Amino acid sequence: MPSRSAATDAMSLRALNRATLARQMLLAREKVKPLAAIERVAGLQAQWPSPPFVGLLARVDGFARLDLARLLTKRDAVRATMMRGTIHVVSARDYMELRPAITPVLERGMRSILRGRGAELDVDAIVRDAAAFLANGPATFTAIRDHLASLHPREDERAMGFAVRMRVPLVMAPTAARWAFPADAEFTMAEAWLGRALKASSGPRALILRYLAAFGPATTSDMQTWSGLQGLAKVVEELRPELYVTRGPRGREMFDLRGAPRPDEDAPAPVRMLPAFDNLLLGHADRTRVVSEAHRKWVFPSGLRVEPTFLVDGFVAGTWRIERKKSLAHMTLSPFAALSKAAQRDLAAEASALVRFLEEDASKFDVAFAKPKG
Repeated sequence: MPSRSAATDAMSLRALNRATLARQMLLAREKVKPLAAIERVAGLQAQWPSPPFVGLLARVDGFARLDLARLLTKRDAVRATMMRGTIHVVSARDYMELRPAITPVLERGMRSILRGRGAELDVDAIVRDAAAFLANGPATFTAIRDHLASLHPREDERAMGFAVRMRVPLVMAPTAARWAFPADAEFTMAEAWLGRALKASSGPRALILRYLAAFGPATTSDMQTWSGLQGLAKVVEELRPELYVTRGPRGREMFDLRGAPRPDEDAPAPVRMLPAFDNLLLGHADRTRVVSEAHRKWVFPSGLRVEPTFLVDGFVAGTWRIERKKSLAHMTLSPFAALSKAAQRDLAAEASALVRFLEEDASKFDVAFAKPKG
């Protein structure tokens, strides 16, 4: 067994940034299959239907909308509740392997909600009734809640629905909608949809290693923030002999895979347009590796929102939004500070491609820069 690792000299903030961008495929668009890309970045945040498509557009050379739609339709990828109890697009293989590892997160989230709404709920009975209902085919959560309310009229239907969402392994059933799912998507039993049983959980070890491959170097707090799991220090300590150990710019001990890419801090980082809730912004407890503290209020506004952003020199430098006026699709980029002419030129090209990707049925397109916020 390798000897116990000692922490090396601290990494600079820029070196940490470049290492993370390399894992998240944001130093260059790569010629890989979209399914491989989804696995490399440990899934794509998918609270809304379109962000995973935009996330792959930023990372995969030659990506087209139908590439992901086909993966979902063929059941090679799924959209489901995963890390932190939030919605992700992950490969079917990762869902089957990693979903059992985050069961404690989902159970804890369920208990927290039920403590205030339906603490006496017979969760096992609710789950059995929901599973029997879904055996007839996919259904929206509105339909699931209505069915449960008809069987359990005295119970809080929202609490019952939340218990089902957290306890039952479900995936969303794709449709012919532009982004593969309508706003009110239908859910179905994961094991029936994928035709195989979930693997028994082997604990968080595999999840931690997958996380480090996609987001390292990272602290134990970073791992817990991304996964939602608690008490990972003991598991990380057991893994220590296998890991590369360093310190971050704030002096905290960080862990990584030994052979993972850690580019020079001066490695060029191209401008990139990222969707709302992009993985890059949610993978760490300390997000200064990509977002400065001064800019957090614009990236993470109230209501648990995470704005669509753009990167300049590897760091979040502004937000973007699209307004549709009849046949015109207009994108506004709102930088946090003044941008160089070169950055504006590169961003305008990326934004022009993105607005056409998102609003393909428009006939006119426009991109403009707002006055810097700072």
